Amino acid sequence: MQRLTSPDALEKLRAELAGKRQAIKKTVFVCCGPGCLANGSRKIADAIGLQMEKQKVDASVGYRRCTTGCHGFCEQGPLVIVQPGDIFYCKVKPSDAATIVERTVKGDELVERLLYLDPGTKQRCKAFTEIPFYAKQTRVALARIGTLDPTDLGNAIASGGYASLAKALFTMKPDQVIDLVDRSGLRGKGGGGFLTGRKWRSCVKAPGDRRYVICNGDEGDPGAFMDRATMEGDPHCVIEGMIIGAYAVGSHEGYVYVREEYPLAVEYMQLGVDEARKAGLLGDNILGSDFSFDIKISRGGGAFVCGESSALMRSVEGKVGEPRAKYIHSVERGLWDQPTVLNNVETWATVPVIVQKGVDWFRSMGTKGSPGTKAFSLSGQVRNTGLIEVPMGVTLREVIFGIGGGLFKRRTFKAVQTGGPSGGCLPEDKLDLAVDFDELTRAGSMMGSGGMIVMDDRACMVDVARYFTAFLVDESCGKCVPCREGTKQLLALLTDITHGNATEDHLARIEALAATIMQASLCALGKSAPNPVLSTLKQFRQEYLSHIEKKRCPAGVCKPLTRFVIDEETCTGCGLCLKACPVDAIRGEKKKPHTIEPSKCITCAACREVCPVDAVEVAS
Repeated sequence: MQRLTSPDALEKLRAELAGKRQAIKKTVFVCCGPGCLANGSRKIADAIGLQMEKQKVDASVGYRRCTTGCHGFCEQGPLVIVQPGDIFYCKVKPSDAATIVERTVKGDELVERLLYLDPGTKQRCKAFTEIPFYAKQTRVALARIGTLDPTDLGNAIASGGYASLAKALFTMKPDQVIDLVDRSGLRGKGGGGFLTGRKWRSCVKAPGDRRYVICNGDEGDPGAFMDRATMEGDPHCVIEGMIIGAYAVGSHEGYVYVREEYPLAVEYMQLGVDEARKAGLLGDNILGSDFSFDIKISRGGGAFVCGESSALMRSVEGKVGEPRAKYIHSVERGLWDQPTVLNNVETWATVPVIVQKGVDWFRSMGTKGSPGTKAFSLSGQVRNTGLIEVPMGVTLREVIFGIGGGLFKRRTFKAVQTGGPSGGCLPEDKLDLAVDFDELTRAGSMMGSGGMIVMDDRACMVDVARYFTAFLVDESCGKCVPCREGTKQLLALLTDITHGNATEDHLARIEALAATIMQASLCALGKSAPNPVLSTLKQFRQEYLSHIEKKRCPAGVCKPLTRFVIDEETCTGCGLCLKACPVDAIRGEKKKPHTIEPSKCITCAACREVCPVDAVEVAS
């Protein structure tokens, strides 16, 4: 691509690329996000490409195939979308390629068996806009993902990429950009929810020889993949946002911090930076202006604590990722002790849209205190797992039962965990709670980076608290005693409860220890470490008491406190449990009630998982 030396050159190129797009008759978009890749979407893309050549409908005659980032509906992958028409095919296999090309690309027929079947209406959806999972979303940061090739800068430019950068550089002063972001009410979407404009303005006012901007792409929360999907699906929206932010605060050097475990994100972000630099959109005299700024990719080792701002900056410097005392603010003394702005991937991706569409448009979505939208990774025991984006203020019920499609058959909702290991678990009576920074915090949880894990009636909340505490014990940097030792003691108390070795005094000790950890820990990892424990203890205290007083795990998860039995009235004698049992602990004749021999049972729950009528129960 030629080097762009002015906004006019950028717009001329955009017009040329858009014209070429308009000449394309049909495009086949193949999702190559991590979930679909794991299910063979690369083979599907190759098969479709081969079939387009064989059937003579390739680019030479106005057809094309495009591999994209995550479309979001991971549960239904691999996904293929044909445009125009928003035709949505799910659970596609390489063997379907010939049929798709022959009937849908060459002709105007639909492959009915590949269309999404709505479980509510029992009707096939012809377009993805008809599917509740997509129809109930409002995409801003994720808007372009799934519509372009993330490895092609031309795709991004044709879709409006870098128009906001040109607008900011040539029609706005730096303080006007900050004022715009400030008035929009954009809050940092990495978990803290701090006002982005206020952070930028504080950085400008701080004394220092140099200023830095950093993109936090570490994303260490279990079950969270929003930032990963953005970097892999639309790296240029992140790069553009960072350049605009750098222009606003007077920075000439930036870093994208990506965890090593995201190899595709590392590759695509580096490719995006290299392409932007060659095109004159990054580096010296961007678009012919007098503003220069460049970005380097910094790979992290996967330490959860490096999601904390000061620990992340030490890691970028090549030091051990440990946090600093919080009275030292990174906007004043951050990277190499210079003023630094750090925002997460989603925040940077939102900035260009605000610059392009304005404050009123952005504030028309969400709530007064939390305007705009938020991306979530919806996972757990919910029908429609995947990547979503919704306006702030939408209720948990709308997300889980509207977009998520509710829980699987015969299962009932028990809790939803938001905010990752630093968040909390909310029960059924909180389902109508508005999802925004302030409401979730008041309810004893938090927004976090956007992970949302749904749990059904077979989840043990004591074990959930133990799991997240064990995660934080492993991820503690060990710098301060309250976190290093306190979380270990917290884990020991929870382990006692799940093993039946606890008394009611354990609960008082947990609460006292949690208060100390929260008050005395150095950074947010330690201060929020007790949140999963305290939220489950508050909302599900009776379940803790059942473990302690009755020595029984109601959910059948904690093995020392679980004994399975088969309800004779419910059992149909199908024999599936007998076949699934790894230790031959089940007895019974076909079409007659089965029984479990307690002396042989290892409480692996394999029988319960396969029983079609839920006859396997936890003994009272």
